Amino acid sequence: MKKKFISTLLVTAMTATMLAGCGSSSTTGTATGETATDTTGQAAATETEQTETADAAATDSIVTEPTELTLIFADGDDGYKTVMNAIVDRFNATYPDITVTIEPGNGGAYSEFLKTKDSVGEFPDIMEMRDTAVYVRAGKIAPLSEDITSLFKTTTEFDGSVYTAPMAGENTDGIFYNKDYFDKNGFTEPTTYDEFLELCQKIKDKGDMSPLVVGGQDIWHMGFWFHKAYSDQVLSQDADFIKHAYEGTKDFSDDTFKATFEELKTIMQYAQDGWASTPDAQIATFMANDMSAMMFSGTHMVAQLKAAAPDMNIGWFPIPSPDGKMRLVGGAGISGLAMSTEAAADSNKKAAAEEFIKFFFESKNYKEYCETMSAIPTTVNDPQISAEPVFVEIMQAVDDADEIGPMWNGRSGENELPTDFRNFTYKTLIEVLQGTRDIDSATTELNKTWQTSMESFNPVTGVGIE
Repeated sequence: MKKKFISTLLVTAMTATMLAGCGSSSTTGTATGETATDTTGQAAATETEQTETADAAATDSIVTEPTELTLIFADGDDGYKTVMNAIVDRFNATYPDITVTIEPGNGGAYSEFLKTKDSVGEFPDIMEMRDTAVYVRAGKIAPLSEDITSLFKTTTEFDGSVYTAPMAGENTDGIFYNKDYFDKNGFTEPTTYDEFLELCQKIKDKGDMSPLVVGGQDIWHMGFWFHKAYSDQVLSQDADFIKHAYEGTKDFSDDTFKATFEELKTIMQYAQDGWASTPDAQIATFMANDMSAMMFSGTHMVAQLKAAAPDMNIGWFPIPSPDGKMRLVGGAGISGLAMSTEAAADSNKKAAAEEFIKFFFESKNYKEYCETMSAIPTTVNDPQISAEPVFVEIMQAVDDADEIGPMWNGRSGENELPTDFRNFTYKTLIEVLQGTRDIDSATTELNKTWQTSMESFNPVTGVGIE
C-alpha cells in the first residue's frame, strides 16, 4: 500500500511580546497648581499602565522569569551552523525573556562531544540527538508533548514515547546521474531491478567510464548499499529479523541474509577500480569529471554535486527491489531535537524548550533549514521549500514508495543493533566483495560476533537495558 502524506495546517505560530507602557503629554497651562496636578495624574496613570502591562506580560509570557537555555547541535557543516544561528537569533529576538545560547561543537565528532559534555555535568537543555536509545536508557532526555509530536507526519516511538522531533526525513538513497550523458547515449531510467543491471552493463560495455562510483574507504558509505540489499532480501521477508536474532530463532546464516551479500556482489562488479580505497568525499568529483556515470547516495549529495559540477543536469531514480517493490529510506527516524530531563524538571525551562522546538518547525524557520540542508520536510504543515527539481523528484518518490523506513541501524526497541555490530558487518561485507572472504565464513563470523554482543546487550531479554 502506497504511503501518501497530505499536508494540512495544524499550528499557528505563538508569539509572546513584553510590552512597556509609557504615558506622555504636553501641558500648555501656566498655572503652577494645574501643572502639578496634571503631572501627578499622569504619573499615577503611567504607574497604573505599567502595572497592568506587567501583569499582562506575566500572563502572556511563556515563562514566569527570565530563562536561559543551552543548545548543542552537530555544527561541522558551515551551512548548518549558519542557519541554526539565524533561527536562534530570531527566537531570542521574538522572546526577550528567553535566551538560547549555542554551545559550539567546533566541528568535531559530535557523539563524542555530547558524551564529554554529559561527563563533565554540562549536558545541554536542548540538543540534536542521534544516539537516542542510549540517552533514553540513561534517563537523560524527556518525552515530548503531543503539542510537539502532532506537528509531524510520522514520529518514532521508543518504549511507547516519542523523545525526538525529527529535523528531516531519513536520508533517502537513490541513483544520481548526468541526464545529458544518458540522453546522448540513449540510456533511460530503469523501472525494474533487472533493467538497472542491464543499464550498468551497457555503460560498462561502452567503456568510457565506470557505471558506478563507490566510496568504500568510508565504511559508513557502504551502509547505503548494504541497507538497499538488506531491505530487498531480509526486511521484505522479516521486518523483525534482528529481534528474532536476539531471540535465537534466526541467525546470520539465514538464506535471506546470504542473499543480501549475493545481491551486493552482483552490483559491485560495476563499481570503479579501487572503490574500496575511494573516500566518500571524492565521489561527486568522479561524476563531475566524467569518470563514473552514476552514484548511489543520499539527498545530502544534491548540494555536493551542484558544487562539484554547477552545470550538470542532474537526474535521479530509485533502484527497485528484485521483487518489483519500491522500498526507500524515508520518514521520520529516531534522531532529532530533544529536551533534557533536567530541563523538563524546571517548569520555565520546559516551557521555553518546548517553545523553541515549535519555533524551529514554524514554516519560515523550517523552510530555511530544509533549503540550506537539502532536507526532506517532516512536518504536516508543509513549508513549501524551493528546491532543485531533482530534490522535488526525490520527495515525490518517498510519497509514492511501497515502503519507507529508517536504515537497519536506525531502528529502536527490540530491533536495535548492539554497539559496533553495524561497523563489523560493513567491514565483513567489504572482505566478501573484495574476495578475501566467502559468504559462508562471513556469516559464521557475524554469528560469533553477535553472540558476544548479546552478552552485554539484548533488548529482548533486557540484558544491558537499564
